[in-house]
This record gives sequence, structure tokens and C-alpha cells, in this order.
Amino acid sequence: MKAAVITVSDRASKGVYEDRSGPEAEAFLRERLREVEVRRALVPDEEEAIREALAQALAWGARLVLLTGGTGPASRDVTPEALAPLWRKELPGFGEAMRLASLRETPTAILSRATGGVVGEALVLLLPGNPRAIRVCLEAVWPAVPTALALLAP
Repeated sequence: MKAAVITVSDRASKGVYEDRSGPEAEAFLRERLREVEVRRALVPDEEEAIREALAQALAWGARLVLLTGGTGPASRDVTPEALAPLWRKELPGFGEAMRLASLRETPTAILSRATGGVVGEALVLLLPGNPRAIRVCLEAVWPAVPTALALLAP
């Protein structure tokens, strides 16, 4: 299976600090999927850059795309807005489960706009940018991921 991890971060994309959420998401995928080919991208918090990275992942054939970052309430957090016009179907239960699991760790998780949905034939999950939150969120929704992928199979 092909999967893509797209990190959305102004500072990491400029080299101000090292991307840690992308590698964490990739590590989770490699632990859970026997045969997976993963491509990663790192883009700034800009709607067009986010859409372009997603388009490249889908053109490559990714069936599962994880986007990390840009899901908070800050003015530069635009990942949900970038994806809004692209959803074939939004699956808000993914975001609800991620927030519920994250709230057990931190009260500020309520600020997250994490979500999931279908773009083309792919399952796309929007995750927080905090590396510690990646595993918490993916653990919370992972039981539904194989079923979603099976239902989206062409």
C-alpha cells in the first residue's frame, strides 16, 4: 500500500527546527502496516502548498494520507481550510475520536480541528502537529482505518 505523510509547518519547512511529527507519523504507519511504501513532504502553512502536496500524493497513488499540523486556532493554521473544498466526504468521527483521546492527555486538545475524510479514492487524516499527539490520535482512530480503506477500494 502507498501512504503519504505531509507535515504542515512554516518553521520546519524553513529549517528553523527539525520536523518531528512527520517521522512520528511514518513510524506509526510502518509499525501497523506490513507492506507500506511511504512518501513524505514538508510544506509551509499555506493553503496552496498544502493542496499541491496532497495532489502530488494522490497522483503517486497514495491511498492513505496523513497531514500533521495546521489544525489549531492560530491565524496560520489553515490545513482544514485547504482541504475543505476537496472533501468528497468528510468523516467527522475521526476528529471526534482524536479529540476525545487527546483530552485525556491535555485540556487544550479541545482547540484541535483534526478531522478525516475522503479525497478522491484516499482516506485523508488531519492530525495535530505536536509529535506526542500523533500517536495518541492515530491509536484512537486506527481501528476504523482498515475498514475505511476497504470501503474506498476502487
